Amino acid sequence: MLKLGKSHYDSIRGHGEETYPHECCGVLLGRMDGDERVVTSTARAGNTRTDSAHNRYNIDPKDLIRIQREGRERGEDIIGFYHSHPDHPALWSSTDLAEAHWFGCSYVITSVEKGKAVLTNSFELSGSDENDKKLVDEKIEVL
Repeated sequence: MLKLGKSHYDSIRGHGEETYPHECCGVLLGRMDGDERVVTSTARAGNTRTDSAHNRYNIDPKDLIRIQREGRERGEDIIGFYHSHPDHPALWSSTDLAEAHWFGCSYVITSVEKGKAVLTNSFELSGSDENDKKLVDEKIEVL
């Protein structure tokens, strides 16, 4: 289960609306509490895709390292990622699965239809390696 405050939830959805018709992307920081991932902060990242920003995203590795370092300084770990799907469902695509590599992390997707965030879903990347990885539905609890 993914637990996050309403302000984090609203921030993720707002980011998707701001970048529409392009995909937004960012990082979820926090801690593990048993089987639950608890979000304590989010970090926006720029979408570095220039070829298909309307249906693909990429977080610059330098940004990711910076975000991870800053989070660790606050006692936070990367526990997931988020991105938007402009005018598409809040479901993972084959590209989302192929480009997901952080096992045990949450992958949050917000559907943004005509500029308005509609639905937000989360999926956990499970498996032991690239050959058997899968994205599994994950419950979101907004606190």
